[in-house]
Amino acid sequence: MRGGSVAAGGTLKSEVCRLITMETVIALVHRQLFLPPILLPLALLLPRCTFAAQSNSGGNWLNVGVQSTEVVRLPQPQYLIGASPLCTQISGLSPGQTKLCQLYQDHMSGVGRGARAGIAECQWQFRHRRWNCSTAHDSTVFGPMLKIASREAAFAHAIGAAGVVHAISRACRDGQLSSCGCSRTGRPRDLHRDWIWGGCGDNLEYGYKFTQGFVDVREREKNYRRGSKDQGRSLMNLHNNEAGRRAVIKKSRVTCKCHGVSGSCSLITCWQQLAPFREIGDYIKDKYDGATEVRINRRGRLQIRDPRFNKPTANDLVYIDDSPNYCVRNLSVGSLGTHGRMCNRTSQGMDGCNLMCCGRGYNTQKTTVRERCDCKFHWCCYVDCKICVKTVDVHTCK
Repeated sequence: MRGGSVAAGGTLKSEVCRLITMETVIALVHRQLFLPPILLPLALLLPRCTFAAQSNSGGNWLNVGVQSTEVVRLPQPQYLIGASPLCTQISGLSPGQTKLCQLYQDHMSGVGRGARAGIAECQWQFRHRRWNCSTAHDSTVFGPMLKIASREAAFAHAIGAAGVVHAISRACRDGQLSSCGCSRTGRPRDLHRDWIWGGCGDNLEYGYKFTQGFVDVREREKNYRRGSKDQGRSLMNLHNNEAGRRAVIKKSRVTCKCHGVSGSCSLITCWQQLAPFREIGDYIKDKYDGATEVRINRRGRLQIRDPRFNKPTANDLVYIDDSPNYCVRNLSVGSLGTHGRMCNRTSQGMDGCNLMCCGRGYNTQKTTVRERCDCKFHWCCYVDCKICVKTVDVHTCK
């Protein structure tokens, strides 16, 4: 009986993957119909389907945030341009992501916002590092760097997944999506008994589940030989995607507001709220600094390369390969080098000239800077400032 149930499940999965064809999805979009409730469980099987390879699978889904915003912000009646669906015009999506895009087209603007937030946060967190999260002008977004299973690739996967969770959760709260609304999470046990659990909180539950399906399908739709390097990289990506999603949940908070006459606070309402994305970026950056090196074993599982270290949790980042040398320009690995980068002569950190310039030394130039100064507030209501000119030293790596 047990073997029969597995076989039946496999048959059901294959039938679902066969029936949910691109033509079916296009027909639904043409008629501007939503999936009926009976089909929603079938849609959840999409991440487990194996699709034929498409030409856009060589890019990165983060390209949704880099491409022209006009592509992902079209109103519903314009989702089909001629005979080509919107989602097939977005380069970087895998076959499974393309189908999910067709099923949830109103979510794609949120995916784009999340991707852009992830890329911007990556560039902020690494602005003083040798690798400064520079982007390439193609659908890979980060260029050849992502092909290396390094710490930087781990961070990029985590911050991208976190960005989509953040954006979709907020979009649900703001009523921008038809399939979700305010958070339905339960009342915290430690909340004061006289306070009311309500309001309209950010829907982290939906944001997490949607991001899990959309981002992870890229890895789950491929079949690799057990214990192979490709399987190890896929498992690494899945682990770091999950760490990014969990970071959003871990940094969320309960927010409360007072109600009453003249601020009497006779009534207090509380709800679940996302943390600012900068806090999430700081948290994931800490995980990057403490990332664990792993390897794939013969059983097809990741294990710690050095047994002296603790086993990483689902909240930690993992990597397989050492980072390339970002000191020198090597476009084959996505390194632009640090020649010409600005540095801080007095800093002992990564932004200092000694570390940033990799011991090559630095050049100093004097430059004139114009900035606002001596600002005064005038009642009512404007600020008047003077323009000050000063000469400063600018240090750049040789």
